[in-house]
Amino acid sequence: MTSTTPAPDKNAFQPGAWHFAALLGGNVALALGPWLVRLADTGPVAAGFWRLALPIPLLALLAWRGRTAGPIDRRLALLVMAAGAFFALDLASWHIGIEQTRLANATLFGNSGSVILMLWGMIALRRRPGGLEVLAVAAALGGAAILMGRSLEISAVNLRGDLFCLLAGLFYAFYLLPAQHARASLGQWSVLLLVSMVAAPIMLGMALGLGEPIWPGAAGWGPVASLAISSQLVGQGLLVFSLKHFPPLVIGVALLTQPAVAAVVGWATFGELLAPSDIAGMALVAGALMLAKMAEPRLGRGAPLRR
Repeated sequence: MTSTTPAPDKNAFQPGAWHFAALLGGNVALALGPWLVRLADTGPVAAGFWRLALPIPLLALLAWRGRTAGPIDRRLALLVMAAGAFFALDLASWHIGIEQTRLANATLFGNSGSVILMLWGMIALRRRPGGLEVLAVAAALGGAAILMGRSLEISAVNLRGDLFCLLAGLFYAFYLLPAQHARASLGQWSVLLLVSMVAAPIMLGMALGLGEPIWPGAAGWGPVASLAISSQLVGQGLLVFSLKHFPPLVIGVALLTQPAVAAVVGWATFGELLAPSDIAGMALVAGALMLAKMAEPRLGRGAPLRR
């Protein structure tokens, strides 16, 4: 499936130091999300609800300032609704998985949508995979097998967490497909606002259905407010500012800061130690994500929205 977003022009990239700092800062801010989900004493799905709901007023202001002309027709409305529903499923699965596996695993598997989108693009375009795609798929499968095998050695709960995060990556890919089409007409902030308005009530309903605590308890509002600010505003904002200035290779390399930061945070705060096989599996999956980004120009897609 091709997108209305034109293929990147390598001669159009003119990044400065601030753009590079914003690219790294956005990835670091997003990498802190799993840690903040753990700190929140709401349920994991409820934490996702607050992540989406709290920034809506500021997102509305940003969307208004960057608004584009033209009404939202039935097609755009359906795209936004589909994107919002899949984003809610993505966050719900990811946050549940975060509670049950290591932060580094959760970050890697949660971002697997890049590899899934690459596979979808090859299927939609009905062409044989190139060298980068074959390497990406092989690395993703090999790394995932190593990491899930290690999780099973630790506990079946950890393996279940890995599977939830992989499911989140699948939902994330299905979220990106309609979101990319919608943002071509509505703009980045408008899509993020509308997706949040659709996804937030869905997540609230799921949290209530699961019997999760909705209101923060002894931990207070700090973790959920920090999650909303770091993931929805700071992380997304810095990437909106920086992504268009870099080719996919640089974006893919910068993406690798997320699992690295998550691994350090997991070790420092929860004592999550990595064995050599864990590091090998992480390197393979991270390499697959980078190769998937490098393959984007061949698939005619722009850089997708991040978590």
